[in-house]
Amino acid sequence: MNPIAQQLNETLQTENSNVYEMLSALGKAIYFPKEGILSQSAEAKTKATKFNATIGIATEGGQPMHLKVIQETLTAYNPKDIYEYAPPGGKPELRAAWRTKMLKENPSLEVKGFGTPIVTNALTHGLSIVADLFADAGDAVIIPNKNWENYELTFGVRRGAEIVEYPLYNEQTRFNSEGLREAMLAQKDKGKVIVILNFPNNPTGYTPDPAEGEEIIAAIRDAAEAGINVVAVTDDAYFGLFFEDSLQESLFSKLAELHPRVLAVKVDGATKEEYVWGFRVGFITYASKSAATLNVLEQKTLGIIRSTISSGPHPSQTFVLRALNSPEFELQKAEKYDIMKGRANRVKALLDSGRYGDVWSYYPFNSGYFMCLKLSGVTAETVRVHLLNQYGIGTIALGETDLRVAFSCIEEENLEELYDTIFKAVSELIAEQA
Repeated sequence: MNPIAQQLNETLQTENSNVYEMLSALGKAIYFPKEGILSQSAEAKTKATKFNATIGIATEGGQPMHLKVIQETLTAYNPKDIYEYAPPGGKPELRAAWRTKMLKENPSLEVKGFGTPIVTNALTHGLSIVADLFADAGDAVIIPNKNWENYELTFGVRRGAEIVEYPLYNEQTRFNSEGLREAMLAQKDKGKVIVILNFPNNPTGYTPDPAEGEEIIAAIRDAAEAGINVVAVTDDAYFGLFFEDSLQESLFSKLAELHPRVLAVKVDGATKEEYVWGFRVGFITYASKSAATLNVLEQKTLGIIRSTISSGPHPSQTFVLRALNSPEFELQKAEKYDIMKGRANRVKALLDSGRYGDVWSYYPFNSGYFMCLKLSGVTAETVRVHLLNQYGIGTIALGETDLRVAFSCIEEENLEELYDTIFKAVSELIAEQA
């Protein structure tokens, strides 16, 4: 094993042996080189006052070389903020700005220890870093039965982990914290679990209320006290889009410093929060009251980034930083929030109007981009295909009964026609079967 990796592991064993035990074989072996092209280039950047012939970019006239046909569309930006490589951990100013944003939106974090967010190539990349660092073949990854399909690829296919599901809702159609607890305790012999908490949930658009949040925290604490090491990951892709009396902060705030056997990891990003899906700017943040532990986790994360994508795209990081620093940012974001809330409320009003009879029910939703219908008497895939072929309407079929509808991409004035047409399609298919 490389001496740097060994040193990082020894530090982690001293600071928190439980977190060390959570690491995968790759997580234990990975490190960020202290000596090499990047470190030598960084040193040269501060000391090479005459000529700097270290890094693999081209310069001209004292700035990064670039083509006019590209720069003419980006005249608001200095070439050094667009064309140079961003550091593997991301643009330092952006990392600091995102941390400030996290504290503003999650005031409970003020008294907790957590690191500076590390920039990822959006949310999926952040989750793949978690998988690489913590998931070995056979490790249990616990998710609800209504989940984003990419978890299976990221943790199951790529890393060989075992996906363990529990019902998202209990009999009262509230979050099934008891199911989560049972799923974790069932892994006691393994001594380790990775738990993914995705709120607002994709595909249902559900976020627990504060009481349910406390139940989730209690369940994770119980698992830790039973001797299970828990990597508790909050997938906060749709954070902030809370339309009713749900949790308003990320559970990361409560998971931070919860128990020595619990490592809280927050994966979030500008992707959906700031409506910049194609920018691919995300973040991964670790919680610990130990600065040394945070440093080890950051160095290992930088090693994963360096060995896969090297660093994230610089232009989109610059764009997001400029937005965060703009005095118009909060106002413009509030305007988009109001539009999204209006769409969610309109959907709920339509579904509660009684106009659709008993051909479906719907899962509770209060946040995010989506909601799910639970169809009766016809399969979701049959409805999906019928809607697409006969009416030119696209939806997502999930399992036998669930049809996901993204109200996020439908204008409010068109929602009535959308759901009326879905109802018509379901009714036609039921009639054909009669």
